[in-house]
This record gives sequence, structure tokens and C-alpha cells, in this order.
Amino acid sequence: MKIYDAATAPNPRRVRVFMAEKGIQVPYEPLDIVNAVNRGPEFRKKNPMAAVPVLELDDGTCIAESVAICRYFEETNPQPPLFGTDARNRAVVEMWNRRMEFALLSPITDAFRQHHDFFKGRIRQVPAYAEAQRLNAEDSLQWLESELANRHFIAGERFTIADITAMVAIDFGRVSKIAIKPDQKNLARWHAEVSSRPSAKA
Repeated sequence: MKIYDAATAPNPRRVRVFMAEKGIQVPYEPLDIVNAVNRGPEFRKKNPMAAVPVLELDDGTCIAESVAICRYFEETNPQPPLFGTDARNRAVVEMWNRRMEFALLSPITDAFRQHHDFFKGRIRQVPAYAEAQRLNAEDSLQWLESELANRHFIAGERFTIADITAMVAIDFGRVSKIAIKPDQKNLARWHAEVSSRPSAKA
């Protein structure tokens, strides 16, 4: 098996961090997204959505979407559990991971995609929407600041995929000048801790 990867994109990084936390080693094949190799006909056979990452199994099955790839490896390598430990906890982790996707990762990536030259001619861009999403991301960071006053990690007292999603989102926000503010002490504490994990370098 192998994973089609792109070093600078946030969703491939989600998978790399997840795999590092699990201690799983799978070959990565870099894909040249700058020259739109992912949008060519050969790669679209693997993922018609033309996005990375994609996990290609030994039997030829191709699994796209970063969380779907992470779920595959959670099932095949359950320790340490990054999607939760029992039915209740798995539901809580799922809830918080979805919140991090909708409230943080999506607006941060939209702030980039909707105005940056990299996506000109690749997608329909609405610069005003990029600005709105930048403001929405900043609102979400303030909300998350208050949430982290009450617990150690995003979904509770254990590091989970929700922390990976939030960390990757915040780190990617730097390219759009979306960042943790000096007065957001809880968020800064959490970010410093998750960023110090060896997996964060993946």
C-alpha cells in the first residue's frame, strides 16, 4: 500500500500526524499539486475529486478523504485509540472532530482557497467569501479558547483526532494571517502542548 501525499496541504498532514501517533509506517508518494498532477486523468482514476491524500491498498482499492483513511488505520491498528475508547467516548470524539472541521478547518482553508493565486483558474473564487471565512475562523478560535478552559484536550482528557484536526487547521491558518491571539491563553497552552508531540513534525 501507499499514500499519495502533498507536503504543504493540510489534509495530507492530518493523515501523516495520525500515522505518526499510531507508529505506522506506510510509503508516501508525493504528488505535484502545484502543477496540477492531481487534476489529471490518471490520478482522477484513483480519486475523481482530484484531492489528496489517497490511500491505495495492495488490492488496488483507493480510499480518499483524510478521516476515512484515518478510520481505516484505526480499525487495523487500534492502539492508541484516536477515535475514542467506547461508544460514548467515540461519539464525543466524533462530535468534536466534526466541530473542528466545520468551525475551524473549513473556514481557514476557504480563506486561502477563495483568494490565493494558487487556486486561480482551478476553482471559482469569491474574495469576499474568503474574508468572511477569515472572520468566522477568528470567531471559532475565540470560542475554542473558552472551551479549553474546562479540559486538557479538544474532546476531553485524551489526545484524539479532534486535536489533530484543530492543530493542522491553526497551523495552516498562518498563510492567511489567522493566528492565536496573545490573550487566548488556553488555546496557546493547548497548541504548545500538541505541537510539542513528535507526531506534529510529520
